[in-house]
Amino acid sequence: MSVNILWTDDEIDLLKPHILFLTNKGYEVDKANNGIDAIEKVKNNKYDVIFLDENMPGISGIETLLQIKLIRPEVPVIMITKSEEEHIMEDAIGNQIADYLIKPVNSMQILLSLKRILDGKQLVTEKTAKNYQQEFRQLSMDLSEVRDFEGWSTMYRKLIYWELELAKSGETGMDEILAMQKRDANNGWSKFVKENFINFLKKPDAKTPVMSHTLVNKKLIPLLKDEVPTFLIMIDNFRFDQWKVVQNHLNELFNLVQEETYMTILPTTTHYARNSFFAGMLPLEIEKLYPNLWVNEEDEEGKNIHEEDLLGRQLQRAGYKEKFSYTKVTHLNAGKDLVDAIPNLWHNKLNVIVYNFVDMLSHARTEMNVMKELAENEAAYRSITASWFEHSPLFEAIKKMASKKSRIVITTDHGSIRVNNPVKIVGDRSTSTNLRYKQGKSLNYNEKELFSIKNPADAFLPKQNMSTSYVFAMGEDFMAYPNNYNYHVKMYNNSFQHGGISLEEMIVPFVVLETK
Repeated sequence: MSVNILWTDDEIDLLKPHILFLTNKGYEVDKANNGIDAIEKVKNNKYDVIFLDENMPGISGIETLLQIKLIRPEVPVIMITKSEEEHIMEDAIGNQIADYLIKPVNSMQILLSLKRILDGKQLVTEKTAKNYQQEFRQLSMDLSEVRDFEGWSTMYRKLIYWELELAKSGETGMDEILAMQKRDANNGWSKFVKENFINFLKKPDAKTPVMSHTLVNKKLIPLLKDEVPTFLIMIDNFRFDQWKVVQNHLNELFNLVQEETYMTILPTTTHYARNSFFAGMLPLEIEKLYPNLWVNEEDEEGKNIHEEDLLGRQLQRAGYKEKFSYTKVTHLNAGKDLVDAIPNLWHNKLNVIVYNFVDMLSHARTEMNVMKELAENEAAYRSITASWFEHSPLFEAIKKMASKKSRIVITTDHGSIRVNNPVKIVGDRSTSTNLRYKQGKSLNYNEKELFSIKNPADAFLPKQNMSTSYVFAMGEDFMAYPNNYNYHVKMYNNSFQHGGISLEEMIVPFVVLETK
């Protein structure tokens, strides 16, 4: 496939050796000796690359560039000039040039610039695919050796790294291989959780990870010993990969101080995991110690209406006596109110913000055809998150936080996973409705397909009656009732859900940023 180049220079005849060099390399080179002619040629011809002299009589190279971009904004332009003045470079770069060369140029410089522009993406794609192929073998070997939470966290972060790198490079040939490796990892993680989760709760030791009910005490409160105002931002249902795409918008404002993960409790839902986060207790402990602050599943009132009170009591138990604020954002107007409120929060040492947008997004994706179209895969889901964040009131509020010396802590209560494998379960009318976990009595299911906790007290979970048990879906599974099986499969297959056991739901970010 030939590459068509337009080279515009008022001394075009002096460039014959370069043009001949490119012709011998297989490029088709058209010529113009002024900006007006170049603009006419761009109107009437299709070019893959344009070389443009900056200093020409008549209209300048910058003026020509502006006109060309109006006609063919997608065509890369390489600016060539004798001048090294900074303002000229800034003008050219500001008008979206693809490269900048200083005269005198040599043929190899020109060729390298062309290769970078025309073949760069393909070279990056090929290199990324090759690197992942090499890493695949190592990851597969490492997967069989993981024995603790830190090992699983490292494994998950590596898989996310490669998922983002392959998506960024445009490589799609490795997608199924990576998906297979993530499934293998989730199988291993599910086995790890089944073997260790209850012991982590009942017999914590040095190998027990930081979990929902211990995070505030172990990670947040130690940050509050200095006088720097701290904003704890809990973005509901926020996965580690979503944090990585949001991070790009924050790098200019903040220094990354910590980027860690913690392990959520089960069920991985707002009702259980977030209440434990704010209470510093497990669900059964909350129910026993603060029965008026725990809402049971069958109750109609909101399941997270006492977060501020629970957090206040946890801070008090820890000896923290300073004033703190608590703000929950569940809709756009509340987000705008948050932006306006930031100046009034500087005098607090701790400000807690719960932002529910990502959770609403994942559920909307299940129920709305438009969202299913927009977020048909992991890359699209991340893209929507990044686009939302960039234009959200939350980002505006964070920019205000960055205007003074402050600390930002970004975390979540749980993540979510895209499900695609239905497993059958039978329960009575009192059984909870979540697709990734069920609480109820007389549950009927295949023991090999689900993780069951038959005595809820072992996992510090409340029970509604003597025969209540909990079951959890693993990996990419979701639960469906046989009497409405086809409806559930059609409705929820390929949707993002939470409540069960997966790397995506249970290994979640805890990030500390400080203003630059």
